[in-house]
Amino acid sequence: MNWGSVSFDWNQVRAFIVTAEEGSLSRAARVLETTQPTIGRQVSALEASLEVTLFERSVRGLSLTEAGRDLLEHARAMGEGAMAISLRAARQSQDVTGEVTITATHLMSAAVLPKLLEPLRELAPALRLRIICTNDLKSLLQRDADIAIRNVRPDRHELFARRVGHFRGNLYASTAYLDRAGRPRTAREVADHTFVGSPDPQRLLAPIRDRGIPVRAESFVVSSDSGAVVWELVKQGYGISLLPETLCEPEPGIEKVLPSFTALEFPIWLVTHRELQTSPKIRIVFDELARGFRRTLEAATDDADG
Repeated sequence: MNWGSVSFDWNQVRAFIVTAEEGSLSRAARVLETTQPTIGRQVSALEASLEVTLFERSVRGLSLTEAGRDLLEHARAMGEGAMAISLRAARQSQDVTGEVTITATHLMSAAVLPKLLEPLRELAPALRLRIICTNDLKSLLQRDADIAIRNVRPDRHELFARRVGHFRGNLYASTAYLDRAGRPRTAREVADHTFVGSPDPQRLLAPIRDRGIPVRAESFVVSSDSGAVVWELVKQGYGISLLPETLCEPEPGIEKVLPSFTALEFPIWLVTHRELQTSPKIRIVFDELARGFRRTLEAATDDADG
């Protein structure tokens, strides 16, 4: 790859980044509010200027090549640098003020958002942030919130969504619980333990069973509709639960129950109203959240794999 002679077109780089994140040209076109052929031409032009193939194209869709994965890291760094420059320029020309409301689940609000939002205190110190803990998108549709963080892409045309990565979920329990109940060595032994989860565990039974653990609904002996409460119950030693690796890996006294268990993946979507994309205060928060999620999720993947 001849980096020295390449003249970058930012539109091409942006098309590449979004296509890589979305996994298809059509979804990238929707995110960038353009057409699929336009995105395809921009990606092809970037490949031609770099003299490399960035995507493998097959009937199953697009997948990054080794060169594509390498370039994506550099392209994201370029994007973050460009955004930082534009945001700081905006702060010099006008003070970004007002309130931005974010809606997320209880667990996301309590355990993840505080770290992600910290850089905004320096980036836009005049902004006020309000967090609404709910699993319901109605708060966004009714304009009770400006930005929503969800695991499912909304299908409402008036909403704009960007996939910023995915959480990997795994089975965790406290060291105290495992010391008391024993550490399972096989998937079958995991099913004999007690579980902590939501009041309706049915949606989790199938993916856990698909991974060889014949868990039953009766195994969920303590439940709550708040993920933050479930997290506290696990830390107090009530049993096993399916929790994000980004939350559990750094936590002292919490262990992965079965190292051979294949992690589940839950996509993370940032959602807002389309017209709100032109609001400077919402744009700043939206983009900072996207950067924060990418950093957090990449670090969690490194910790879990290490």
